Amino acid sequence: GDEGLNTGGMGAYAPAPCVTPELHKEIEEMCKRTVEKMAERGTPYVGVLYAGMMLTPNGPSVLEFNCRFGDPETQVVLPLLETDLYEVMCACCDGKLDTIDVRFKENVSAATVVCAAKGYPESYPKGMAIRGLDGANAVENVKVYHAGTKIDDEKITRCSGGR
Repeated sequence: GDEGLNTGGMGAYAPAPCVTPELHKEIEEMCKRTVEKMAERGTPYVGVLYAGMMLTPNGPSVLEFNCRFGDPETQVVLPLLETDLYEVMCACCDGKLDTIDVRFKENVSAATVVCAAKGYPESYPKGMAIRGLDGANAVENVKVYHAGTKIDDEKITRCSGGR
């Protein structure tokens, strides 16, 4: 387990059942301290900041911070957001995020699975047809996101990237 090449995010699920309310509070405090420190240093952060955490025998540890909306972690968390994302982003731009009650749906979960080209992350073929997208999108509560794809002149979705 956990050996081999770095493939980036290949999937995610939320909420993480191992994160107890106490652990959630501890992680949230770590994130708040990070944002506060950025402001103290003259580089205030405004927006969505994702913290990739590792649970260690000594408690949670930050693996990475990210703000990209294309990562599997974002794709799994955004469907759980109850508050209108547009409202949250406007509040960020207007400096009024503290006036928004950001809420997440309760008693629901989400999962993201990344499909990658054979050979990824090393050399891999491009142009392979991707099939089954219409069928997957027809399933209730399923959403297919595209990245590293293109639609050719015949309206066939093809792989143009690794994952």
